[in-house]
Amino acid sequence: MLINFFAALREAQIPVSLREYLTLCEALSVDLADKSVEEFYFLARACLVKDERNLDKFDRVFGQTFKGLESGVDLAEKAAIPEEWLKKLAEKFLTDEEKKQIEALGWDKLMETLKKRLEEQKERHQGGGKWIGTAGTSPFGAYGYNPEGVRIGQDGNRNFRAVKVWDKREFKDLDGDEELGPRNIKIALRRLRKLARTGAAEELDLEGTIGATARQGFLDVKLRPERRNAVKVLLLLDIGGSMDWHIQQVEGLFAAARSEFKHLEHFYFHNCLYEGVWKNNQRRHSERMATWDLLHTFPHDYKLILVGDAAMSPYEIMTEGGSVEHYNAEAGKVWLERALQCWPHTVWLNPTPHEHWRYTQSIGMIERIMENRMFPLTLEGIEGAMKELTR
Repeated sequence: MLINFFAALREAQIPVSLREYLTLCEALSVDLADKSVEEFYFLARACLVKDERNLDKFDRVFGQTFKGLESGVDLAEKAAIPEEWLKKLAEKFLTDEEKKQIEALGWDKLMETLKKRLEEQKERHQGGGKWIGTAGTSPFGAYGYNPEGVRIGQDGNRNFRAVKVWDKREFKDLDGDEELGPRNIKIALRRLRKLARTGAAEELDLEGTIGATARQGFLDVKLRPERRNAVKVLLLLDIGGSMDWHIQQVEGLFAAARSEFKHLEHFYFHNCLYEGVWKNNQRRHSERMATWDLLHTFPHDYKLILVGDAAMSPYEIMTEGGSVEHYNAEAGKVWLERALQCWPHTVWLNPTPHEHWRYTQSIGMIERIMENRMFPLTLEGIEGAMKELTR
């Protein structure tokens, strides 16, 4: 299997040498992975990956090669919820009429009820409407249905109804080397241009050379700084969850922006802007930048571009503690409004087709907060957004 893994890495154009492969084999021979799939993953990555730009490719190859092996991460143990309670035995599928009969508790009652259930529940439940379990209509658990619930122990989305997710979720950085076939996105981004001559004098100044030579009577070569796009761009990218469907599209935008803007800074967020952003998704829990620092680091002349599908629970926008992954002391709406005050030239690019926006309540809410400066992630939409940023 290791030979197949090594060959798959080479096929994915990850520069892995035979020496690095032998180093991994030597590490495994002394049991450095401690017979754990998770530890083996980190050990293999440390031995075989030399450039962080190849981490996403490595993850994909690792997942394909070792698909089916049990992971060492025990969510139930970390959450203090017995694994037996979360075991998937059946999934709940309801008719539209049955779904309408199930009422949402509302945010405050939902959180209060979850705390009460954790204190009271003593055994596993399946198919019910009250306890933490599976395949039922309870607001808490997995593989069932509830209009607003806390998802616990479920592998991926089913109904996109959870307002909180009690799982360990891994996000991946966007691949900045991804190139779109057509150059249309780059051309659209070029509408946001302010050319200036900066840096060292390296470009031949033909007119200056001709003039100086004519005056001096001998060849007098003149150089000047190269003209570059002086526009400063701050790019905030929604990552993970429903944005997984739009990765290729957003990677194309990201790659084009990196090539077009010399002064480009990017950070990631999830669903809505809160008190922290991050540069590296694998270290997003340990290496974060406070949004307050972000507001005070990049001056008002930066153009802010937020990229996300804006698909989330309304609580994530309007409610303290409404974030799907953590307790946020202030609502997402507050942080978005602060960003608009800090950077007057701000737009939101949405990869969801424009004709589908009206079906998602949160998209309308974000669009109103953005003062109708939300544009679809299409060529026409990008051109409109760039035009808005130049006003």
